[in-house]
Amino acid sequence: MRPDTQSGTRLDRLFIALADVNRRAMVDRLTSGPASVSDLARPLGIALPSALKHLAILEAGGVVRSEKAGRVRTFHMKSSAFRGLEAWVAKRKAMWHRQFDALDQYLEETDT
Repeated sequence: MRPDTQSGTRLDRLFIALADVNRRAMVDRLTSGPASVSDLARPLGIALPSALKHLAILEAGGVVRSEKAGRVRTFHMKSSAFRGLEAWVAKRKAMWHRQFDALDQYLEETDT
């Protein structure tokens, strides 16, 4: 089965965005509300340029969005950030449930 290239690319970017501990910490912080770059960098002990690189990867992965007011750039979680991931996991979960149901049925039939 050939994967859907467009949704596969989005999912790849999302997995890449979440592959780093600092980016996951930023996501955790942003779930409680918007934050500036310095608010996100400070607790991680990373420099602002490093934080901006991480945030750019999160933005490219569709996890966050940003807005700039004057000199302050504020980041927000995107409400649709994990829809693709949830659908991907749900599809695999359904497959596993079908396989376990078939195994249960087989075991019941072989017991009798």
